[in-house]
Amino acid sequence: MSVAELPRVAGKLTADAPLAPLVWFKSGGHAQWLFEPKDLEDLQSFLRNLDPATPVMALGLGSNMIVRDGGVPGVVVRLGKAFAKVSPVDATTLDCGGGASGILVSSTARDAGIAGLEFLRSIPGTVGGFVRMNGGAYGGEVKDILVDCDVVLRDGQLSRLNVDDLHYSYRHSELPDGAIVVSARFRGKPGEPSAIQAEMDRISESREASQPLRSKTGGSTFKNPDGHKAWQLVDEAGCRGLQIGGAQVSEKHTNFLINTGDASSADIEALGEEVRRRVKAKSGIDLQWEIQRVGEVK
Repeated sequence: MSVAELPRVAGKLTADAPLAPLVWFKSGGHAQWLFEPKDLEDLQSFLRNLDPATPVMALGLGSNMIVRDGGVPGVVVRLGKAFAKVSPVDATTLDCGGGASGILVSSTARDAGIAGLEFLRSIPGTVGGFVRMNGGAYGGEVKDILVDCDVVLRDGQLSRLNVDDLHYSYRHSELPDGAIVVSARFRGKPGEPSAIQAEMDRISESREASQPLRSKTGGSTFKNPDGHKAWQLVDEAGCRGLQIGGAQVSEKHTNFLINTGDASSADIEALGEEVRRRVKAKSGIDLQWEIQRVGEVK
């Protein structure tokens, strides 16, 4: 697919773009095309005029993702500054761009005296990813705070979906295939900025103490099965510190995989599958991936 076959854009379109620098694991192949739209109109126009057979994938901060070594075919869409604004709508509601980080959303909520959004401080991603995955931590989930969201569908149409339209379950939504979340409304409750900051500090300190934040990682690897904690199942199966190539199960938190330096995405994914195999053999429980695995095997 040559640039001549693609719709014209006002933003930035890059062929054969390396994705490893854009994801937390710092591994994986290239995007056939990387599109960074200038604004909403640019994104809509591009998708409307793009061959419907061309696959499209949204990329946020790349924290919850393994990009396979063979790269990602089609177009990867990355929302930039134009989609990263956060502003109060009323006393308890924020309007958040799909490219805004959890830290920006929670900090804006604090400044506006809106409590209940503190947990977003601990999720290393963007609003688009939170909405798609029903992101959650420290007792909060997106389904508890989302009012509605605006998405650009694969055909370029802009659609507003209410929280009920997404049929949320644990780390899952029924967002339409190819849809890109461009904004969302989150609602909290009135709170004192000082108390909100104290809760954000508590969450931050807890993460620092328990998670390998200084490592090249992808966040929580597996979903917590009903009645169980994934990290405990992994630990009990003897996987703490387990290594394949340059990939290792974190010694600090066993539901995190880390790239110790030169791991391929194949190493990381193979390690995850070996952990799943050992947990199944030990406990009979099938761990499900929480991390997205995208692209083609090399």
